[in-house]
Amino acid sequence: MRRVAIIATASGCGKTTLGRALAARLGVPFHELDALHWRAGWQETEPAELRRIVEPLVTGETWVIDGSYRGKLGDLVLEAADMVVWLDLPRRVWLTRLARRTLRRVVLREELWNGNRESLRGALVGPDSLFGYAIRAAPQRRQRYPRELARFRVARLRSRSEVSAFLRSATPRDGQPVSDTVSRQG
Repeated sequence: MRRVAIIATASGCGKTTLGRALAARLGVPFHELDALHWRAGWQETEPAELRRIVEPLVTGETWVIDGSYRGKLGDLVLEAADMVVWLDLPRRVWLTRLARRTLRRVVLREELWNGNRESLRGALVGPDSLFGYAIRAAPQRRQRYPRELARFRVARLRSRSEVSAFLRSATPRDGQPVSDTVSRQG
């Protein structure tokens, strides 16, 4: 495994946590697309600019990339990956994690990227709120992803124990299959 894209059914599945741990275990660079996408004041990077930033990253020899931003980048990240890791944890897991993480970030005023901080209003109010988006997107992704990801080498991880086993099985820069959880369609 030399190039890994990590995607998730919903926020709170652990993309960034797994991405950092996997990159450290493999000894490869880690790139968090949210940090490249969100400018100061929660301003989004335009699609052409985001592509200009991400293209050199995906041509690198080795990497772990957290996210894909398919709406802006198409399959740029997924096509460059040797493996796509799809975190498809149960709602009870990711929703609890998302609530804890958001509360911690709000209370401690943690900076995310480029000076941005979460707020309770942004997390809870409106259809584009963090929770509203996650709850709405999860069933849609769970339905779409098997079809959309069929042409990629995918490890669909559906439990915390599968995530742990996957990470334990990752071997630095050997190019070998990581685990028997890998399939064409997940």
